[in-house]
Amino acid sequence: MFSFDPYSPAVDADPFPYYKTLRDEHPCFWSKEANMWVLSRYADIVTALNDWQTFSSAKGNLMTELPNRAGATLGTTDPPRHDRLRGLVQHAFMKRNLESLVEPIKQIAHETAAPLADMKQFDFIEDFSSKFTVRVLFAALGLPLGDEAQVREKAVTMVQSDAATRQKGPEHIAAYNWMQEYASKVIAERRQKPQDDLISHFSMAEIDGDRLDEREVLLTVTTLIMAGIESLGGFMGMFALNMADHADARRQCVANPALLVDAVEESLRFNTSAQRFRRCLTRDHTLHGQTMREGDFVCLAYGSGNRDERQFPNPDVYDISRKPKGHLGFGGAVHACLGTTIARISVKAAMEAFHQVVPDYQRVQEHLPWMPSSTFRSPLRLDLARI
Repeated sequence: MFSFDPYSPAVDADPFPYYKTLRDEHPCFWSKEANMWVLSRYADIVTALNDWQTFSSAKGNLMTELPNRAGATLGTTDPPRHDRLRGLVQHAFMKRNLESLVEPIKQIAHETAAPLADMKQFDFIEDFSSKFTVRVLFAALGLPLGDEAQVREKAVTMVQSDAATRQKGPEHIAAYNWMQEYASKVIAERRQKPQDDLISHFSMAEIDGDRLDEREVLLTVTTLIMAGIESLGGFMGMFALNMADHADARRQCVANPALLVDAVEESLRFNTSAQRFRRCLTRDHTLHGQTMREGDFVCLAYGSGNRDERQFPNPDVYDISRKPKGHLGFGGAVHACLGTTIARISVKAAMEAFHQVVPDYQRVQEHLPWMPSSTFRSPLRLDLARI
């Protein structure tokens, strides 16, 4: 009897064989462990993303949702409320000219990579990507320097879940509460003394007299810190893993850094950190002979859709010349990630600087320790050694 438990450490370690069985034999599958339906084929996931009237985000989009977050962030609202929030948040992004961050991000990348020159072996995450992503996030949001390590620790804890209870545990909720208190203090400071940073612009964003309310500002900033650190940091770990495991692709990118753009897109398809998000049905819906009921939760398995041979030929091959159109590495439809520009700029800058210092490397561990999260998938540690 086939079972699929998205909270299982075995799924964290290698979800792809499970995904293939789901796509081929159970394309609309009831997971009793997760207490929700699982959609695994690319076409079904894209249809659900576009049909927000049926597949609603208003009860939360994380597989294990954080308390009181649903309904106040971009990822946890549907149109028309989502359109209003997106307009105000985009307004803040436009006011904070992201192009002005390109040179500072490159500088951060070179400064963070420099110490690796003296290391024969190192943990890519602890020694490079975590330091880089936190500094980039602090620069973009305008967070006060000095709290980087603690902010990262809390952000990483927030997105995890307890594999035994299949819920957020006390430590995850405590980290979330800490982050809200931290964000609240920064928001108050920025309202007193606005600067040219995203938090200042979120706090002051206004279109035709409409502004974000206090809860929306707080939870948007809290979510951005969480997503900025985990989504960017987690994906950088996955990208380095892909480069370490595929020597030909790595050598091509080292020889011609312009290829990193295509390598990033293929990594977002092939092995992204954003694996699974959920929706809630607003009405009964029948798919592949299964009737899902109003009020049921549905898991959209992005990581599976990205490996669906019905959409991507030879999906289990990492091919940086593929140029995968429509991959789900940044979600899609109305809930496509707003941070795609800064993420692409950051990963390219980081890996270009990293390859200048460490051009040839391989991973040390055969089996990696994976983050216990039903939504995101990334290694907690990635030891690399120079070749």
